Amino acid sequence: MVYYFVFYTYYVILDVVGDVMSVYIHIPFCNYICSYCDFCKIIYDKRYIKRYLDSLRSEIVSRYRGEEVKTIYIGGGTPSSLDTQELIMLLDIISLFNLSSDYEFTIEGNIESINEDKLIIMKKYGVNRISVGVESFNSDIIKLLGRRHTKEEVFDKINLIKRYIDNINVDIIYGAYSDISILKMDISYALELNVNHISAYSLIIEDNTLLKVNGFSYIDEDIDFEMYKYINDTLVINGYIHYEISNYAKRGYESRHNLVYWNNDYYYGFGLSSCSYIDNVRIVNTKNLSKYLDGEYIATSIIEDINVRMENEVMLGLRKFKGINLDVFRSKYKRDLMDVFNTDDLIRDGYLVIEDNYLRISSEYMYISNEIIVRMFE
Repeated sequence: MVYYFVFYTYYVILDVVGDVMSVYIHIPFCNYICSYCDFCKIIYDKRYIKRYLDSLRSEIVSRYRGEEVKTIYIGGGTPSSLDTQELIMLLDIISLFNLSSDYEFTIEGNIESINEDKLIIMKKYGVNRISVGVESFNSDIIKLLGRRHTKEEVFDKINLIKRYIDNINVDIIYGAYSDISILKMDISYALELNVNHISAYSLIIEDNTLLKVNGFSYIDEDIDFEMYKYINDTLVINGYIHYEISNYAKRGYESRHNLVYWNNDYYYGFGLSSCSYIDNVRIVNTKNLSKYLDGEYIATSIIEDINVRMENEVMLGLRKFKGINLDVFRSKYKRDLMDVFNTDDLIRDGYLVIEDNYLRISSEYMYISNEIIVRMFE
């Protein structure tokens, strides 16, 4: 099932253009497995941690070419599942990179595995942004999603994090329930946290997850849309800019790292299952831990032709509410976007808008964004 979204707001985002190089690092270890997660993950086992981090270092040494790095994102899995010595070993690896003076350095964490000792280490090693998986404040939904925190613990940990790192994102998942009052409470509590960034995702029931195995079903699409609209209206009224389909930020706190993906710029991916996009080559690492530990890092490496690259530019760029900069598109591909894709009818009918030299999906039609993009490709 595909969900579509509509939002009524105006927006400002940061553009990441030019020769920006970013780095994603995957830490697959988790203290437990959430019922909805289909990312590459492994139950925490101390026997593998040092070997994995040694392989991670070796992969970076073998592949990184010394470019200036402006954003780093350590995701998972659950990076905060590492103990303090393992976290130090991981963060020591960051010294391999040529960091710019104004870098953004994000690490993911879960409420129950973040503590003050780890925050002190993160601060020491230059982490300046943290993304926390909250998902819900409702005890029944927390249990359904397989999480292990309480509402009170969320508030305690976010207040603790603020003592060391002030740029905080919290993830919220909705659509695991039809009762919109639960969503309203979750958004109310998220606002009470007063963080700089909120990501709100509609639940997707992926294959090979506990929810899928147990036959969990989607809520009605009209209710899902009503929830999306409530999130948008409420967060925007409270000072958050809706700059990408699922992401909201206070001005100046948009995720610079994720904008690299949405702008289809180059980036490295290191670690199990990670992806890289460098010099028009899409590289996907192995998901097999044994192979990774033996130094067989890469599973596939595909050179993307210009048609694939232009399609990716459109699919990713139109996720942003500001859309695609037409001059940047022309500079990258030596073609005009409107000459490549079917846009005339969509512009005439109001589905697409050109504003300040950006092509974007009209706000009122973002809920059928996938359909619009398919029509552009016909």
